[in-house]
Amino acid sequence: MNARLSPLPEITRASWVMVGILGFVWGSTFMVIEIALTGVTPFWLATFRLTIAAMVMAVFWGREGFRMGTDPGNRPHPLSLIWAGAVSSGIPFLLLNWGQQYVTSGFAGTSMAAVPLVVLPMAHFMVAGERLSLRSVIGVTLGFFGVFLLVGQDALHSSGADLEVWGRLACLTVAFCYALNSITVRRIPPINSTALTTIMMASGALITLPFSIAAEGAPGLPPLKAFVALIFLGVISTAAMNQLRVLVIRSAGPTFMTLVNYQVPVWSVVLGALVLSEPLPPSLLIALALILGGMAISQWPVVRRIFVRG
Repeated sequence: MNARLSPLPEITRASWVMVGILGFVWGSTFMVIEIALTGVTPFWLATFRLTIAAMVMAVFWGREGFRMGTDPGNRPHPLSLIWAGAVSSGIPFLLLNWGQQYVTSGFAGTSMAAVPLVVLPMAHFMVAGERLSLRSVIGVTLGFFGVFLLVGQDALHSSGADLEVWGRLACLTVAFCYALNSITVRRIPPINSTALTTIMMASGALITLPFSIAAEGAPGLPPLKAFVALIFLGVISTAAMNQLRVLVIRSAGPTFMTLVNYQVPVWSVVLGALVLSEPLPPSLLIALALILGGMAISQWPVVRRIFVRG
């Protein structure tokens, strides 16, 4: 008797709405960070954001009975969870907040579009069965031309800060951390997604705390606008959107979830220009087009599958 195939996830109108919300909120995160940085120092912003998010996620996890959802004989090692927290949130949030002092939110968001481009060659060497095709190589190469343009001296004339180049490199290092985290999580034994997210955020907060104390001393009381931005980052951008991400993956599948990658940099550029009056130099727009084009080429079977089914 033939094995029964599991049904493909159904892509509904609600799926499109949810993935649109994810793209918009995560794309606006870089703009909100700029606002929060007007009243909160960068390292403390990372610590507070992760602490708030971990507390909110702990509530969700508690509603699930603090279930780990793991095979008792195949539980992840605590150090692997701590490492996942470091590369998923602890180190990236420190670097991103520091870097955004010297670059625009549009630049920071565009940098994150490099994540899928970094994942493909990284998975080729680190994950069994993952191999780069000729199409993927072409797409990755095109995308990295865009990344090179971002780092170049003429990529952005917005801040004029002496450390702007270092800020650009910090943002691109964040993209590398996120790519490394995607490989790290794939290597962790199956675990309840809410539990994993909560543990990663809590460990990320513990990692950033000593840096905050050592580099910035005791935190001050932020002004109202920065405080509201901080709450938004912790509750909405980090905790709530991670729960919505899980809902999208479970209802429409991880392939459909990749559409978020294309929205985030676009929204970051658009909102940075409209809300923060950030400039839009041609080189930034060209870099964005190259990166998104490289993503589309390297992930063409995925993109085609979404729209054929959707």
